[in-house]
Amino acid sequence: MSVPSPAATFAARLVDELSRLGVRHAVVAPGSRSQALALALADLEARGGITVHVRIDERDAGFLALGLAVESGVPALVVTTSGTAVANLLPAVAEASHSGVPMIVLSADRPAALRGTGSNQTTWQPGMFGRFVRLEHDVAAPDASGMPDPVALAAAAHAAATGTTGADGTVGATGTDPGPVHLNLQFSEPLSGELLSDLPVRPALASSSPRASAARPAVEVRSSLHLARGPRTVVIAGHGAGEGAAALAASAGWPLLAEVSSGSRFGPDLVVAYRELLSDAEFGGRVERAVVFGHPTLSRQVPALLARPDVEVVVVRGAGEPVVPRPDAVVVDALDADPFDRSDREARAWLGSWVFASRALVDAADDDIASVGEVEAGTWDLADRRDYAKGELAALRAPITRRTLGLAVWRASWPHDRLLLGASRLIRELDAAAPGKRIPVHANRGLAGIDGTVSTAMGIAVASQSADARGVGVTRVLLGDLALLHDAGGLLVPRGERRPRVQVIVGNDGGGTIFDGLEVAASADPGAFDRLMYTPHDVDLASLAAAYGWQHQRVPGRGALDQALASPPPGLSLLEVPLSR
Repeated sequence: MSVPSPAATFAARLVDELSRLGVRHAVVAPGSRSQALALALADLEARGGITVHVRIDERDAGFLALGLAVESGVPALVVTTSGTAVANLLPAVAEASHSGVPMIVLSADRPAALRGTGSNQTTWQPGMFGRFVRLEHDVAAPDASGMPDPVALAAAAHAAATGTTGADGTVGATGTDPGPVHLNLQFSEPLSGELLSDLPVRPALASSSPRASAARPAVEVRSSLHLARGPRTVVIAGHGAGEGAAALAASAGWPLLAEVSSGSRFGPDLVVAYRELLSDAEFGGRVERAVVFGHPTLSRQVPALLARPDVEVVVVRGAGEPVVPRPDAVVVDALDADPFDRSDREARAWLGSWVFASRALVDAADDDIASVGEVEAGTWDLADRRDYAKGELAALRAPITRRTLGLAVWRASWPHDRLLLGASRLIRELDAAAPGKRIPVHANRGLAGIDGTVSTAMGIAVASQSADARGVGVTRVLLGDLALLHDAGGLLVPRGERRPRVQVIVGNDGGGTIFDGLEVAASADPGAFDRLMYTPHDVDLASLAAAYGWQHQRVPGRGALDQALASPPPGLSLLEVPLSR
């Protein structure tokens, strides 16, 4: 016979209210203390109020929720049991904080009286995420005398996660700064059972805003700014900059230096070879003003430019932590500029010199071996047919480099697809060569870690390929072998859950060759360097894919690569591309 459960009653009302506020996805990592939340979500899903995803690894669960929110813009719930389960969410919470991605963590806990007593699976969960959360509540356990107000808690959590105004007129903890929120929910037995219709509601405990109270540089933010013509200006679009950077560059007639995951990598003002030009005194040395959108992370030249005292720096604030390279940088919420005056010869020369020089550098670096699909068949003349066959064979046999791999993935992706770029040499190679293209590109560049890349992609795929999504395509993930192995658990999709169309493209060079570019590679003992930095491995990726139920294909040449990217199989597939060190 079921017993009355204040824990189950509170959990049911809390998740129902979060659903009413717009939350559509919940990721659950199984555990005993969180059973009331898990069962309440299962019931809510049966009523059509939410979609539940189950992951056995809390780190994977956190990054899955991150991907869901990155694509949808709506916070997803992450539910864990107590103890180390909560600590495993820290990488995803930190990335969400730096990237400005909404997330609501519901961590189950034992009653506060058990903290510090040596009780099983009990630790100090409040404050575990430090300043990375926008809002935190340590919520006392519901009991027969009453429960914390679930409506008020849900409203506060949702408002702080999204950075919007709540239903009661209050504003989230950090104004318009979206990010993760932590509700630490204490539960006493019975953890599940019959719901109580008449359980009294008591005021929730006071919340804390660790992010607002933590020490951080004092930055004055202006609401708006108008930029006059005059100084030689470049627009820098880092990760997550969005289309505003491209729009400003186009309207003002300034060179656009857009990273590959900026969302601004398009338009006639795009400068693909920005690294080389920033290193050139005729270009980078003459910059007088830089306007920064997003979070630039893929070059050394951009930070060097922004650190120069002779360069005026204007930063347009977006989601996540603003880039403030110098104390005198001007930070604004919005800006505009004088429109491009095409009769201004000096302004035309400034923009044109960057664009044409960039095109020349990119053209000079182009690989002269065309892919099979790009070779013209010509006529039926015997010599033409022979030349065509030779070109076709050359393309099939041509070795795959990191740059050609990245460009092949870039060419294969279209606006209805999604592309996630992992932290590896591949994203840098692609950033150095990818032409302008208006496609959705994601990357975890808030902290630029390799954590959770596969899990993030799964979240993006689920959200973008939902029943109400338009123009559903394929989600491609381009990453290195170590990033894949770091998140191998993300390949697991539990039985009964929908499997989206995901193609994971792994550049496998047998270790972490990104570290070969460090100065220490030239001076360290080769054996020690290889073991501790390159970290070689002999993992059979075909067996790994088979163990998790993914289709596997290994492509040794460029012809097979283009074909595999153009027609990915339905469901989950892993495309392995061998690369030389």
